[in-house]
Amino acid sequence: MTGMTTDVTSAGSSGTASGSSVPGPRVLLYSDDRTVREQVRLAVGPRLHAGAPAIEWAEAATATAVVDQADNEKWDLLVLDGEADQAGGMGLCRQLKNEIYECPPVLVLTGRPADAWLATWSLADGVVARPLDAVKVQEAVAHLLAPATAGTA
Repeated sequence: MTGMTTDVTSAGSSGTASGSSVPGPRVLLYSDDRTVREQVRLAVGPRLHAGAPAIEWAEAATATAVVDQADNEKWDLLVLDGEADQAGGMGLCRQLKNEIYECPPVLVLTGRPADAWLATWSLADGVVARPLDAVKVQEAVAHLLAPATAGTA
């Protein structure tokens, strides 16, 4: 893997709480700010609801790492920080939507509610504005992962 990418899911956390072998959703989280990545993970939690399979999180701190992973691995959701320095999540979202066949849904984190129109331009499937509200982040992630998790739990 290129860039600063870290898999933050422990080896024993895949599957459901009851020990089923159903894999959990895979989410790639991009921000150059470690605290933003932590806020998102804490807001969503380890699984979408009780009894659901654990979410497999992977983090990327660079746009290069996101493009590489999105192009070479299967993801159920991409969460991109629209306020990341160097390469913002909105431009990155538009690039991925135009370049990756069957691009997974993308949630963009914007700097303010007024930036929602930019998220629309970026072809994002969902948007959450700062300051990040844990409930709104969790609801947006659950909504975008609903097709991928249908039939689990």
